[in-house]
Order: sequence, then structure tokens, then C-alpha cells
Amino acid sequence: MIITTAIIDDEPLAATLLESYVNKTPFLQLTGTYGSAIEAIRQLRNKPVQLLFLDIQMPELSGIEFAKVLPNSTKIVFTSAFQQYAIDGYKVNALDYLMKPVPYNEFLKAAEKACEYFKNQQQLHKLTNDRFLFVKSDYKLIRIPFDNILFIEGLKDYVRFYLKNGERIMSLINMKRIDECLPHPEFLRVHKSYIVHMTNIETVERARIVFHDQYIPISDSYKDNVYAFLDLHTVD
Repeated sequence: MIITTAIIDDEPLAATLLESYVNKTPFLQLTGTYGSAIEAIRQLRNKPVQLLFLDIQMPELSGIEFAKVLPNSTKIVFTSAFQQYAIDGYKVNALDYLMKPVPYNEFLKAAEKACEYFKNQQQLHKLTNDRFLFVKSDYKLIRIPFDNILFIEGLKDYVRFYLKNGERIMSLINMKRIDECLPHPEFLRVHKSYIVHMTNIETVERARIVFHDQYIPISDSYKDNVYAFLDLHTVD
């Protein structure tokens, strides 16, 4: 996998160092280096890159402000000499945060994290198009079409799939991994222990989703996304 990469940094020495790191990392392809976000904004809007190494403290337009106008397909690794900006960086879904001066081993860790992310995205895209997945259960691989899933329950290191035909399938996999493999917002996490196929919902009452005799709680942590989906499909 080759990841298209750009650098934005108003410090020439820092930018040159990052350039050298990108050029010696086999799976990164440098498409441009910019001295400011203003300089880069037109180029990156017309031709987005997959990965951006972005300085936070810059004149006119900060890295945090610039990150908010980038397409979701561009992932960001922030660079800064100031640790206090790390929290702001993660608020805009940065993949990583590197402290200047950046050593190559830390740069490489961030680049490998980006590579893993894009590989997972490729896998998710294929799963979403195919509309099914295989899970291991009782020494077998079982094919589960997305449309047959009512909801998924997390049980420590296992998950249980509840299907339309009443079948329940247990598999040794965690909720985070399953959540990554399902299309959103068709499937939404509604509780730390439940993922629901939103288009198969029959009834919602008192902050619970009802499937026949099964009641799925909607927790405060996930309710905004759940009710946004419901509001979109509600006729008053």
C-alpha cells in the first residue's frame, strides 16, 4: 500500500526533516510541502491526500483550524513543540501527535498507524459492498448477511449475533472489531454492549429499542447518534 502524504509546517528545518522521513519510508509518497495552511488550502481541496503531517502553531490559520475544513478522507498527524495542544489535536480525530524535534522512530510509529488505518478502511469498504461477513463459531465459519442481523450483543471477549429468523450465533471477537466492520449509520452502537441494525428496528420506547421480547437500552453515551438517525426517519 502507498499512502499519499503532504507536510504543512512554517519552520523550514522542521519541514525539511519531515520530508527526509517521508522519502525514506517506503509506503509514503510525498505530494507536497507547504509553509502555511493558507498556501496549502487550495491544493489540498482540489487534490486531497490520504495523510497530512500538520504543524499546529502557524500564522493566519492554525493547524487545528485547518483540520476542521479538510475532507474526512484525509487523516492527520499533528506536530508541535508544545504538549498542551495534544488534547485539541485528538478532538479533531487526529491519528497521532508528534512532539518536535520529531525522532524518526516516533515518526515511523505514526506512519505505521496510518497504514494500518487505511488497510482497515479497504477491508471495511469491501465488506460493505459485499453485504455479508463470515464469523468463527463452534469450529465453523458461518456466513451472516448484514440484512439478517437485528442486533449484536457484546459479552466480554465474545459477541452474540441475533438474527431475524431467531437464530443466535456466538463468536470469539470483541465489539470494537465488529463495529469497525459494519457500515454506519446502518449499524449504530447504542450501548457499550449493543450494536443495532437501525433499519430493522420495529419499536422504540422509553429509551429502549424493542425487538419482539428483547429490550436494548440506549445509553447516554450514544443517544445523540441514535436519535439523530431516528429523527431523520420520523414523520410528525
